[in-house]
Amino acid sequence: MDLLRANLHKVRIPEPTNRIHKDECCVSFDTPRSEGGLYVDMNSFLGFGREHVAWNFEKSENPVYLHIVQRRKPEPDETDRPLKKPTLLAIGMEGGFGEQEPEYDVTYKIVILPEFLSLPFPSVDLPEKVRLAVDKVILAESADRKQQLASWVADKKIISAHAMDLQQLDNGVIVPPTGWKCSKCDKTENLWLNLTDGMILCGRWVWDGTGGNNHAVEHYQQTKYPLAVKLGTITADLEGADVYSYPEDDSVEDPILAQHLSHFGIDFSSLQKTEMTTAERELDHNTNFDWNRIQESGKDAEPLYGPGYTGLVNLGNSCYMASVMQVMFSTHPFISRYFEKQSLKAAFAISKADPTLDLNMQMTKLAHGMLSGKYSAPSQEGQEGIRPRMLKSVIAASHPEFSSMRQQDALEFFHHLIDKVDQANPGNHELNPCTGFKFIIEERVQCPSGKVSYNQHCDNFLTLSIPLHEATNKEQLEAFHEKKAAMDLDGKEVSKEEIVRPRVPLEACLASFSGGEEVPEFYSTALNSKTTAIKTTGLKTFPDYLVLQMRKFVMGEGWVPKKLDVYIDVPDIIDISHMRSNGVQPGEELLPEGASCGNKAEPARPVADEDIVSQLANTGFNYFACQKAAINTSNAGIEEAMDWLLSHTGDPDINEPISQDPMPAEDTIDEASLQTLVSFGFPEDVSRMALKASGGNIERATEWVFSHPEASSSVSADSSTNNVKDDDSNISDGSGRYKLMAFVSHMGTSTHCGHYVAHILKDGRWTIFNDNKVAASVDLPKDMGYLYFFQRISS
Repeated sequence: MDLLRANLHKVRIPEPTNRIHKDECCVSFDTPRSEGGLYVDMNSFLGFGREHVAWNFEKSENPVYLHIVQRRKPEPDETDRPLKKPTLLAIGMEGGFGEQEPEYDVTYKIVILPEFLSLPFPSVDLPEKVRLAVDKVILAESADRKQQLASWVADKKIISAHAMDLQQLDNGVIVPPTGWKCSKCDKTENLWLNLTDGMILCGRWVWDGTGGNNHAVEHYQQTKYPLAVKLGTITADLEGADVYSYPEDDSVEDPILAQHLSHFGIDFSSLQKTEMTTAERELDHNTNFDWNRIQESGKDAEPLYGPGYTGLVNLGNSCYMASVMQVMFSTHPFISRYFEKQSLKAAFAISKADPTLDLNMQMTKLAHGMLSGKYSAPSQEGQEGIRPRMLKSVIAASHPEFSSMRQQDALEFFHHLIDKVDQANPGNHELNPCTGFKFIIEERVQCPSGKVSYNQHCDNFLTLSIPLHEATNKEQLEAFHEKKAAMDLDGKEVSKEEIVRPRVPLEACLASFSGGEEVPEFYSTALNSKTTAIKTTGLKTFPDYLVLQMRKFVMGEGWVPKKLDVYIDVPDIIDISHMRSNGVQPGEELLPEGASCGNKAEPARPVADEDIVSQLANTGFNYFACQKAAINTSNAGIEEAMDWLLSHTGDPDINEPISQDPMPAEDTIDEASLQTLVSFGFPEDVSRMALKASGGNIERATEWVFSHPEASSSVSADSSTNNVKDDDSNISDGSGRYKLMAFVSHMGTSTHCGHYVAHILKDGRWTIFNDNKVAASVDLPKDMGYLYFFQRISS
């Protein structure tokens, strides 16, 4: 007690803003439930396991700790424990998850280092400052819990401000249960019932001719009646009904929808749902794409434990991160950097004052957690796994998407991880584990003059389009489509077992990447005019690890994203030596640089493509607005122009005649959106063009870049450009022969929903990593990958 009193100046009473780490050790995955419990520094409020708390004492000289030990209570019979079904996508909230966690007995002690002297808590003999400080630590929400609660609550429909006092006209309208039709046209689908006057009108028009004729929107503009409900979504479960608020411009909740419907004689309890919700369509598609096969469900797989076989617990839609991290810590550079050549103690010694915010510390912590085998042991429910929450916080810091609990694209996370680790190892190429993933892409453009230009940039993955016309099972596909068409006519559905999907060889995807393609509207400095050039792409260097992304997500009709339902035949060994680009060849003549070519034959001001303008004008838009849409999207096409137009309808001068100035004022580009595209690996000038063409929408801008490969070539017609940074000069190079070492598969209709799973070749056998479940693969779904990881075969 005297020793404690002598160190009272080292004890702090936590403030509400302090981050209190009482759930997990900041340098390991030890918790209060571990054998040695957890020690909370009563000055910094950092938590440490029994093996690591002495390191903190040596570094900080803080001697007073709160020792927390949790031991699981014996479980009552399952029949005595009511199961409560979650009704909200949330943790720690009424109706959410986490209500049925096992119960634990908790004990507390005050421990004084370095001798580990202990005092009981609670105790009236303890100094008041200590009692107050410990009470506040115990009662406070932990740092992990705070983040968890803030991130987990899913987006929820707001209650409309117009619902509770909605005016409903006594006009005698009674809505029949079936046979609906738009009051102003013949549309019988996508119908909306205005909840004020009972008018049934069709929904919004879509540029490709689908959808409605905008009659519901036009009715609101004329009457200002605010709420409408989509017919066909009303059932006895009113929560599933689609209610839209025009003034709030969003789907909303109407708490008294039953009352509003009864005004028009609608007995919602007798209605049957005739239109699928978005979630149901997604589930239906996911089922067809065979989740079971990717996850190897129903297979008698052997669970695996030990070093390198540690599962990662899903923190809430974090499978994208778990899949990528399992693969990265199966590669030699990451194992060497963060496990073999760096101990936990060494990483802690050089870490920041708060090691929970230090990327090097948290990467090392995860490496030792995954590769030591300490946390990979059988439990009652299989492997318990570890929770990489601190790493997620560090790596997602200042990133609005990765810091959320929403599902993300595994490729985007891989790219973000490489950037973060790169920044943490500036100029240190021997230590930087990302060096082995980088390579240089070289593009060669030849114009009709015969002269060429070269452009280089650095990347860490290749995106491959999937040429469906190269499918090897065309006969079976044709027979399947004929059978399906016949069954559709008979009103029958094809079973999952009968579905035939295209099979495309990986070689065809690689050939599509490196094959020649036309670049229209290429400005040739040799001809002083625009022309059509030919672009070929190759690799200037071959990386130690080659990452291939299969471009399964494309834009379908009406800007609706869709996923290609296709198999990729991937061999265990590939040779891409033929894809090497060797730069300027003997006899080749470079295109002259722009400055030496004289005046370019460019018009004084841009001219709109009249075909695009007329098509847009025919849909009812102002002619001058259509001209501006065509010009501001560089006459790229009707889709791009329509997208720009829809995002600029509110511009005050949208319908004004075009200025006769030599060049129009440059559209303002959102810098955050620009930097996001640049972080994806797109050149800045191309990113500007894409954002301009897509009205600032990042997803559509990304699609625009992929669908306009000529953009990167037409931006500059100089003879040779090199966008490789000085830091990239130590990029590795070697043989073009690779072996498949891992792949990440995705289930779902979008990269931002669904589930990710990793398969990794370890110790000569394929292993499936499905969050915290780790097992030997039985039925390897190698043809269903989204990301493929290849390792170079040494000569």
